[in-house]
Amino acid sequence: MKNVLPLKRFGQNYLTDPNILNKIIREINPLLDDLIIEIGPGTGALTSGLSFSGAEIISIEIDKRVKEHLTEKFPNVKFLNEDFLKTDLQQFASGTKKLLRITGNIPYNLTSPILFKLIENSILVNDAVLMVQYEVAKRITAACGSKDYGILSVLLNYFAETRLCFKVSPNVFYPKPKVYSAVIHIFMKQFQVTGEMKKTFIQVVKAAFGKRRKTLKNSLGESIFDDVNFYGSGIDLSLRAEQLELKDFERLALFLLNHPLPNSDR
Repeated sequence: MKNVLPLKRFGQNYLTDPNILNKIIREINPLLDDLIIEIGPGTGALTSGLSFSGAEIISIEIDKRVKEHLTEKFPNVKFLNEDFLKTDLQQFASGTKKLLRITGNIPYNLTSPILFKLIENSILVNDAVLMVQYEVAKRITAACGSKDYGILSVLLNYFAETRLCFKVSPNVFYPKPKVYSAVIHIFMKQFQVTGEMKKTFIQVVKAAFGKRRKTLKNSLGESIFDDVNFYGSGIDLSLRAEQLELKDFERLALFLLNHPLPNSDR
């Protein structure tokens, strides 16, 4: 597929180094009974390694140019020509007890929407191995109190366990991106949480970090929760969001569930 050039509008940077591809496959460790969803197979570099595993592979690619070639090259892989962000993941889980395994060299401009989609569908997902921008990988795996600790750190480490596997040079892509990349492994925590709790937790984390340099009192007071009196929450409102641990955000979310806003559609 040498004649298929990466498209900037899809954020495509094709991974070309076989050593990095093999490292990713080893990290995924695909097994016979796995149901793996690949985001953006591109020219099929990662698909090739996955296809020999015996796992059920479903590759989702928005670029119409490559589907015919990929279908011919990998007859044991199901290819869907659609936008992953619009894909209903429930359709793959219906009728099976298998949890989905997600992987892909994802467009960096869509990293946050993709991660939020995984969080929203956490009950369907076992784990995800993704190539992301290195700076984003550091934010995802950051510890409380560090400069990289933020919305992605809190949300992903509340709903999952995260690991930065290895850093990747720009030289292994075509075209070369201007940034370093990293492979991360996200292991979803399969705990029971209501849809309302999940929604509220995400909202309070976003609100708390909305004014990052301000105290919680000010950042929450300038958010959708401006009508809520948080003084009964048991959280020190003079702290900044970066100083709160996961259990503190959970306490704020539980407090909000017991003190809903007048507008329930917040």
